[in-house]
Amino acid sequence: MMMNKNTVLGYATLIMIIVGIVLILLGAYRYEDVAGWGFAAVGIGFFAIAWVFNALKGRV
Repeated sequence: MMMNKNTVLGYATLIMIIVGIVLILLGAYRYEDVAGWGFAAVGIGFFAIAWVFNALKGRV
């Protein structure tokens, strides 16, 4: 199976979304103190990077 740049960006977007969701859920349920805010902020950052990967998918 040959993977081109768009396939790699698609997989990277999917992985980033999954990791972002996991980080936000960790921040919400596992760490309910101040550390939870950090986990949630990093999870939102992962969503932003996944958004950029998705925007680049058709242009590379």
